[in-house]
Amino acid sequence: MRHKRVAKKLGRTKAHREQLVGGLVAHLIVQGRIETTLPKARQTRRAAEKMVTLARKGTLASRRLAAARLRSPEAVQRLFDDVVPAMEGRPGGYTRIIKTRTRRGDAAAMALIEWVGKGTASEAPEGAAKA
Repeated sequence: MRHKRVAKKLGRTKAHREQLVGGLVAHLIVQGRIETTLPKARQTRRAAEKMVTLARKGTLASRRLAAARLRSPEAVQRLFDDVVPAMEGRPGGYTRIIKTRTRRGDAAAMALIEWVGKGTASEAPEGAAKA
């Protein structure tokens, strides 16, 4: 039974799922916002927020752990140099998910995931709900 197991399997093996989420987080760090399916966006949010929390320590060990999980030197550099300073003083909630559309081919719910904060995330698209 899957009691108290939050992570979705996304129809993949554990190794494939780890590679997928790590790649999505690396692209989110480099590009600032990505569009993916809603379940993948939710898993990406969990992993991305853990990466920012890890990177806020700023130690060599945290940099090495981030490098092992992201597997992209550019993403690690941008995480420590751009993303973490932009999230200074924020206790959590580093990302936002905006539901955008349903994909035409398979009717999958699509979502945009982006960073919250000054200068890292652009304004929400026209079709998004306004608060």
